[in-house]
Amino acid sequence: MRRRRVNRVATISMHTSPLDQPGTGDAGGMNVYIVESAKRLAQLGIEVEIFTRQTARDLPPEVELAPGVTVRHVTAGPYEELDKEDLPGQLCAFLSGVLRTEAAYDPGRYDVIHSHYWLSGQVGWLAKERWGVPLVHTMHTMAKVKNLLLADGDKPEPNARVLGEEQVVEVADGLVANTAAEAGELIDLYGADPSRVAVVNPGVNLSLFRPGPQDAARRRLGLPSDAHLLLFVGRVQPLKGPDVLLRAAAEMLAEDPGLRGKLVVACVGGPSGTGRARPSLLADMARSLGIDDVVRLVPPVPQAELADWYRAADVTAVPSHNESFGLVALESQACGTPVAAASVGGLRTAVRDGVSGLLVEGHDPVEWARVLHRFVREPRLRADLAAGAVKHAEAFGWSATAARLAEVYARAMARLHRTPIAITS
Repeated sequence: MRRRRVNRVATISMHTSPLDQPGTGDAGGMNVYIVESAKRLAQLGIEVEIFTRQTARDLPPEVELAPGVTVRHVTAGPYEELDKEDLPGQLCAFLSGVLRTEAAYDPGRYDVIHSHYWLSGQVGWLAKERWGVPLVHTMHTMAKVKNLLLADGDKPEPNARVLGEEQVVEVADGLVANTAAEAGELIDLYGADPSRVAVVNPGVNLSLFRPGPQDAARRRLGLPSDAHLLLFVGRVQPLKGPDVLLRAAAEMLAEDPGLRGKLVVACVGGPSGTGRARPSLLADMARSLGIDDVVRLVPPVPQAELADWYRAADVTAVPSHNESFGLVALESQACGTPVAAASVGGLRTAVRDGVSGLLVEGHDPVEWARVLHRFVREPRLRADLAAGAVKHAEAFGWSATAARLAEVYARAMARLHRTPIAITS
């Protein structure tokens, strides 16, 4: 029996481009995931073509992201960023562009489709039927889970998204979950076939995010060498909980006014989701809490500079209300900076409680202040967790993620075509 091999993957990322700067708009951990896994898949000899919506008139039809990785811009709707609520109206136009691209080549160009987020899954579903290839899907976030864990100020995900996700789960030949907990949610909340669900941990770029001298990083960023630096990295929206960090900092200063001369609370990221409605939310909150003198709001930065922010910090706070994994936590730990993270979702996997950081139950600012104060008051604890953070992060490399994805692709192909498994040529 002929063995089918995985040679080329059509990756669908409709609502956010892998070329976008993570940390603002809809660009975040998913962008990093797609870019880094695609690069490592290419190193395994598997070509990756990433389809995304064109958001500027002057963008070329295709861009080489890395050897073996191509980004294809598909015209669908206006040349501007659209809210996710408006994107379902562009599904047909986007699908048409994807199908036209494939039709320009000989049949059989793609061996498998990997869609990211439910909108892309809808496109992948129809492309799968047209091309006769398997569909592998990664949720990244799930409406049913988000609606169970809504932050104050967030609105529930619409029923249309819930239905769309259920449809994708039903038709996908393979479902990729970031953690065992997420796999359980797919099975329990969406009725996913357990035999089609695979756990693939995301990774971290260990050559970029690595330990370095804290003093040197602070000099490069213009930060005081003796500061107590609390860091938040991510999109500014209620889901990510940056308000929890600001309220906790206010509690710390109320309890210990002597901290004010050294405490620095840095928030690196831009407005996203419902946070776009109030882009000045964090600045306004800092003023109302009386801590605007210690808060620094920093727009999204390139990854090399982001690594310096991690190295400069005493602790990275990840107070999210839900995370499918939490790449920020992993990046920080890889740089040798421990994490204080909410005990939710994938953060329970990304952070090893008591070894690489501390998990915090709930989002009470008083409890967060107590935990964060430990990183200020207990240098031995901070040093022990920093050492554990580096060791913990070393187990999460993108090469391992790509190798596991290649296995998932091969199994999805074998399931669809009922042939023996083969991964690369």
